[in-house]
Amino acid sequence: MSSREAAGQRPDGGERRPAAVLWDMDGTLVDTEPYWIEVEHEIAARYGGTWSREHALNLVGNDLFESGRYIREHAGIDVEPAQIVEELLDGVTARVEQRVPWRPGAVELLAQLGRQGVPCALVTMSYRRFVAPILAALPAGTFAAVVTGDAVSNGKPHPEPYLKAAALLGVDPAHCLAVEDSNTGARSAESAGCTVLVVPNHVPVLEGDRRVFVDSLDGADLHALFATGPGPGRAMPDWSRS
Repeated sequence: MSSREAAGQRPDGGERRPAAVLWDMDGTLVDTEPYWIEVEHEIAARYGGTWSREHALNLVGNDLFESGRYIREHAGIDVEPAQIVEELLDGVTARVEQRVPWRPGAVELLAQLGRQGVPCALVTMSYRRFVAPILAALPAGTFAAVVTGDAVSNGKPHPEPYLKAAALLGVDPAHCLAVEDSNTGARSAESAGCTVLVVPNHVPVLEGDRRVFVDSLDGADLHALFATGPGPGRAMPDWSRS
């Protein structure tokens, strides 16, 4: 493979494409954040604590065990973080098994990338048992690699999850496009060397040197966005639409 092919550009000088697309899950592929927030409120109430939407949004994109520690502290409940994580997973998994809340355009883009032969990986801080019903709702082989929060030593915003995904696919992360919806996830992906396509959902995301913004994945041209890359003067999203 030539260096130009490795970077995603065809030898004939055609469109530069990512060597792989690395997908965040919660808030990006599926809009499960409302499920997590509901369950967080339930857990706090179950143990006599209090919870708020502000606290819930502070956890978007975070490692689950870190979220468990945060909930214990800020909800004021005497429950071990590991137990909080298990109860979170129980509640959210039950909801996903009833209905997978896909984000607009996500499933269509995955199918398009599959037809084009662009490998995809799922990079999520959720644990494997929660990811399983979402994977089961997609065609077999949609993701060539899956990295979950219980399969890494360091969760997002550390670069390890994205570095591991790229390694599993056998590609250079600098030649990958990561799709994210949070600052935590975007920091992880850009620290790994990826170009980051940010699709804001529940929380605003800051500008960054390796970040490109779109309002929705519906109709998005990932190849063109990757080829163009981030640059000066790119408009930030209108948060009132997110």
